[in-house]
Amino acid sequence: MQKFILDLVERTVTTYAAAFLGLLLADKFDLTSMGALKAAAVAALPAALSVVKGAVATRVGDPASAALLARPRE
Repeated sequence: MQKFILDLVERTVTTYAAAFLGLLLADKFDLTSMGALKAAAVAALPAALSVVKGAVATRVGDPASAALLARPRE
């Protein structure tokens, strides 16, 4: 379970960071504008979807991973 949690946290944080930085770059990287706060809020949406995908992945793929890859053969 701990491996799954760490995997999911890593995927969520990297998704949030990528979305946030992408939105900041599209807004000319002005951290002092209201657009930066909106970018931070909007970037939370893909990160939340990453958590949902990780939860679904435990039913479809390997239960110890947040990936949708096939379960390992035993």
